[in-house]
Amino acid sequence: MNASQAPREEQAPKLKLVGYRIPDRYAYPKIVRAPADRFWMDITTQGWANRCLPLRIANQAGWFILNDVDFEVIWDGSPKLEGVTFKFKDRESHFAQSMFGFGMVTWTIPYLFRTEPGYNILARGPANMPKDGVAALDGIIETDWLPYPFTMNWKITRPMRKVRFEKDEPICMIMPVKRGELERFEPQIVNLKSDASLHQSYWAWHEARLEKIRSSPQTRKPTAAMPKVQGNYMRGEGLIDERATEHQNKLDVRDFNELEPAAPLDAPVERSAKSTNGGLWARLVRRLK
Repeated sequence: MNASQAPREEQAPKLKLVGYRIPDRYAYPKIVRAPADRFWMDITTQGWANRCLPLRIANQAGWFILNDVDFEVIWDGSPKLEGVTFKFKDRESHFAQSMFGFGMVTWTIPYLFRTEPGYNILARGPANMPKDGVAALDGIIETDWLPYPFTMNWKITRPMRKVRFEKDEPICMIMPVKRGELERFEPQIVNLKSDASLHQSYWAWHEARLEKIRSSPQTRKPTAAMPKVQGNYMRGEGLIDERATEHQNKLDVRDFNELEPAAPLDAPVERSAKSTNGGLWARLVRRLK
């Protein structure tokens, strides 16, 4: 049994990640496990993108914080706060606003996250989920001591062009990272031939890859057998008996467990506004439940 198949109890001890609701807020956005699937990956030719395990693992590496309402936003190209304007559908967002100008859309996150000592939170846009006309900005927060929350920011890249955010669309992805781990690495560059075993393994893969290309439907003869090269990384193996000692072909991230109900003061307040139709992300979230 490899590491990806082992029961959770046999793996490393549990680490706490707590989201404290900030009091006196109108509502709280949903936090859900990030799924492996992406719509654009599903519609690629024969779903080839779903065969890329690094993509699918990255897709699952954290939790989504979801947008609370449907709205459109447009930036006039100026640095002013009022240069970013919102058009809401049913009500104004409790979290999205223009806070910094320069085409920035900012969500206040009404949770104060607390990690174990020595762990930060990486807050970024949803992994492998590009959005036209706007880009999510990354932040790393020392959540083992910080006594206040952070914001999530997206930068509009096209002035005078509407950008739509739908209800239940992920606007932030959070992932704990160990502080100081990156700085422990000592990067080096050497020639592949300096490691004879690795050099041999690489050329076995390289030759198999060339054979796969030569035997593709565009180039191979109709009677030629297709070489069995695909799927090695998915299985955690190389081409000359290499085997991963620890290998994951999926992540089993836990849900946030609601241990306490929101306080009565946190009841949502409906406010009239206009926006555009949405619902794609709401349907996706229902599928995940």
